[in-house]
Amino acid sequence: MDFLLLFGRINFTFIQIVIMRKLIVLLFVFQSVFFLTIQAQEKNIVKEKYHWGHGTQDTIAGYAQAVKVDNIIYISGAVSKDINPEGIKRVYEALDLTLKSYGATFQNVVKENLYTTDIETVKKNNAVRKEFYKNDFPAATWIQVPRLYMVDAKLEVELIAHLPK
Repeated sequence: MDFLLLFGRINFTFIQIVIMRKLIVLLFVFQSVFFLTIQAQEKNIVKEKYHWGHGTQDTIAGYAQAVKVDNIIYISGAVSKDINPEGIKRVYEALDLTLKSYGATFQNVVKENLYTTDIETVKKNNAVRKEFYKNDFPAATWIQVPRLYMVDAKLEVELIAHLPK
């Protein structure tokens, strides 16, 4: 009889240990989530903005020409009404000014998105674009669209650039 009572107590103690272990693990998980949440709330993203040399953003249209977070620069599209060598050059010169405001060049560009209403004309004039990259081309996506934000715009180029840490 004592043996059965002892055996029953061992099982009860084993069950208690399993439950306690689960509670400790659960407590650890909740504590970790709590501290990570507090830590995430304390870290605000620091955004350095540029808007064509005239302040930090356009509050009417609701955008900034460029936003730098850490060592990454996100540059909104520069546009042109003309898809000829002069129009394409003006777009890349505007992007170059934005890059320079952060101490960057086209060699820091890692991604280019190009939107146009006439992809074939852009392809014919690609030599103008390539001059700015000096044979150090980024990942690029070119998309033909029926219309851009500005009604008479025919080309828009946006960039993502990385600065050294």
